[in-house]
Amino acid sequence: MSKRYCLTLDLKNDPELIRQYRHWHEDKNIWPEITRGIREVGLEDMQIYLRGTRMFMIVEASEFVDFDAAMKRLGTLPRQKEWEAFMATFQQPLPDAQPSQKWLPMERVFKLP
Repeated sequence: MSKRYCLTLDLKNDPELIRQYRHWHEDKNIWPEITRGIREVGLEDMQIYLRGTRMFMIVEASEFVDFDAAMKRLGTLPRQKEWEAFMATFQQPLPDAQPSQKWLPMERVFKLP
């Protein structure tokens, strides 16, 4: 059984930066170390959706994976810090984010009964 994590973050309101962000997330352009690392820490799936400047990320992981520990470990893998610094050129923290926060967790408010 998997657990789902939903997070949000904004992009800077600049059409050219948004175009570049999309470009770097295409299968042929994302750095292979990044996708390899995501799987290596136990994350089974990751998807990012975009509407305007608002992004919504869905992450699936085994119920046995400690999500916070996996994300912390991910940050130590090859090229991850470089990737995060590069992506920061496109991203805009949400107004309620703390200085150390980037993607913020979302609260589920509805599930089909």
